[in-house]
Amino acid sequence: MHRWVWGREGNVAEEALLLPLVLLIVFGLLGLSLAGITYASASAAADYGARVAAVSQDDPVGRGIDAATNMLASAPGTYHVTITADTSPGGVVTVRVEWEAPNPVAGFLRLMGMSDPVLRGAAVASRYKEGW
Repeated sequence: MHRWVWGREGNVAEEALLLPLVLLIVFGLLGLSLAGITYASASAAADYGARVAAVSQDDPVGRGIDAATNMLASAPGTYHVTITADTSPGGVVTVRVEWEAPNPVAGFLRLMGMSDPVLRGAAVASRYKEGW
């Protein structure tokens, strides 16, 4: 009986040391997955916004921003869409979508001394303006 209890205590101690590490790894992978999904959404929205702005004859900037913003309405994270456009035929339309993903381990990273543990980035897409 004593051996069974002693072996059980050893397992509890090992689990107490390993469980936080395993949880940190799991939540870290979850955060990186959210960042990947957020980047993919931003990239697709930037490309779609550039395509809409390139073929729009009236108010290409407004229509491109609306198209990109509508595409991002249900995506995780926060986004900021900007467009620079030469509205003449053959001009370049560039859409930049800056993104910020939720980070489930931000509290732990702050505890470890990291000042800004936010996952962020930008996606850029360019198209030539169509003209008739």
